[in-house]
Amino acid sequence: MKPELLKQAQQVIPDPNILINVVSRRVKQLKHGSRPLIESLEKLNPEDIALREIVDGKITYQLHNFEDTANL
Repeated sequence: MKPELLKQAQQVIPDPNILINVVSRRVKQLKHGSRPLIESLEKLNPEDIALREIVDGKITYQLHNFEDTANL
């Protein structure tokens, strides 16, 4: 994993737990055949691809508020 990509991704997703979850889910998708959402001239491993996708705004996340669904 490239340290500079990690630092840039931490600017987009500052919570380390959320960042880890987003990256790990995307890495699983990439390893199971999903195509990268970015183009790169260099050979990147799936972790770096996921980080670049986050930095480039190709991947976002949404937190689920469980309090809203408790009253249903």
